[in-house]
Amino acid sequence: MRDAVTLVLGAIFFEQVLGEYGMAHVSDQRKNKGKDYCILFNSQWAHLPQDLGKASRLQIHDLTASVLCSPSEVPAGGFTNRIPMVLRGNCTFYEKVRLAQINGAKGLLIVSRDRLTPPAGNRSQYEEIDIPVALLSYTDMLDISKTFGKGREVAMYAPHEPVLDYNMVIIFLMAVGTVAVGGYWAGSRDVKKRYMKHKRDDGAETQDEETVDVTPIMICVFVVMCCSMLVLLYYFYDHLVYMIIGIFCLAASIGLYSCLSPFVRRIPFGKCRIPENNLPYCHKRPQVRMLLLSVFCVSVSVIWGVFRNEDQWAWVLQDALGIAFCLYMLKTIRLPTFKACTLLLAVLFVYDVFFVFITPLLTKSGESIMVEVAAGPSDSSTHEKLPMVLKVPRLNFSPLALCDRPFSLLGFGDILVPGLLVAYCHRFDIQVQSSQIYFVACTVAYGIGLLITFVALALMQMGQPALLYLVPCTLLTSLGVALWRRELAMFWTGSGFAKEMPQPPLVMTPINCTQSPDPPTKEQLTSLALQATEEATNPSEEKSPREAKNQSD
Repeated sequence: MRDAVTLVLGAIFFEQVLGEYGMAHVSDQRKNKGKDYCILFNSQWAHLPQDLGKASRLQIHDLTASVLCSPSEVPAGGFTNRIPMVLRGNCTFYEKVRLAQINGAKGLLIVSRDRLTPPAGNRSQYEEIDIPVALLSYTDMLDISKTFGKGREVAMYAPHEPVLDYNMVIIFLMAVGTVAVGGYWAGSRDVKKRYMKHKRDDGAETQDEETVDVTPIMICVFVVMCCSMLVLLYYFYDHLVYMIIGIFCLAASIGLYSCLSPFVRRIPFGKCRIPENNLPYCHKRPQVRMLLLSVFCVSVSVIWGVFRNEDQWAWVLQDALGIAFCLYMLKTIRLPTFKACTLLLAVLFVYDVFFVFITPLLTKSGESIMVEVAAGPSDSSTHEKLPMVLKVPRLNFSPLALCDRPFSLLGFGDILVPGLLVAYCHRFDIQVQSSQIYFVACTVAYGIGLLITFVALALMQMGQPALLYLVPCTLLTSLGVALWRRELAMFWTGSGFAKEMPQPPLVMTPINCTQSPDPPTKEQLTSLALQATEEATNPSEEKSPREAKNQSD
């Protein structure tokens, strides 16, 4: 599989020619060391063996000062039993490989400064040529010249690549776990906030973050902003990528603080407050334990920002920060009705499909804008990658990992968008006391949709928009459960959850001044909430004591 979940480009199409990735194993004549380099070849010229042991080791003839477009550029003696390495340009691939074959070459390496594209030809040209021709990147050519001496040899082969990588299991567990935990946490927190007055012994520090109810206008504005930002990144990637990295560091540190603060507040020490001061944030005199947590979260984001390109371990920090960010967004952003859920998921479904499948027909290079931005343009001078993804290194140890990206990726949008629906399902479960059937069904549907995405990637070997499969799975499953339980009308409108429901009546009971009252149980809270709902929806049944007395008289 060429990459993971919507950020994958498999085979590259040029003039309806399918390019295949292979390896060029370069070594010195003593054969005591070697190194693999990625090449792109067209098997219609000639096939490459799958095993390095079956590949012929031939001497490289460095002709990178030439483009090999005319016989005058052929050295005296030709290329007998050698593989010339020439620059791309000035003539067709066929003209280059024909000159090489006529002069005794056993293969041809064409060095390209631009993106690697399959060496194309027509049927008659394919029948005439019987030596392999492959493209090598300019940076790899410089590394070969620096690493190996003049007597370097090359063996070209095309190893078999596993269809699936084991790291997809890790990606799957992280994604489904984040959606499940975030959806459950968001639903429970929302219900607790609506039906319970919290004891505020820590002042502003224990106050829950404010939630944001998403409206149709907000959805439209959000999609327009996403489209605009994606197009701007496509044209001005090198200028905007650092801004995105900075925003991610800030948002991820806030998300990490939000996720860890409930656990830190359970620590029995560090409750003392710092002295009065005029410093930003500190002027509210936070507790020492919360201040230390803030420093820790900022430090983690800064460490990742400094060492973000360390492939061996920086991905762990990026995934931890990304999961914390997703959890924070899931419990902060709230879809009040299933109608809003349907609108958001449907619009983003169209957005994802358009920028993956339709934009290749509109761009000059034929590249998908979504994949190009998410994976990072190959001609980017910064070589930076957008951090808005979960990433896990490949575990199959295939040499072709040099050609593909060494990580499998999953965008945050493929977690957050279905996760908001899962959170809504959990809130509705609590409201109608349905034993979490909506929540469980939607979470399982998300996992199935993600598995379908992986299967589509393996079968089609090309980029797939994950929302193409996740949106129908989650929406149709939730809708089916509502129809089965005959609760579609309530589920569509949220059954009053979009509005603030009346607070349950307070019952004053004497308590011992030396003891604090026990907090109400979950069953008591649910009973009080239902009682308040009935009283609000049936005001005619409520009678004052005087009216009751008059009626009895």
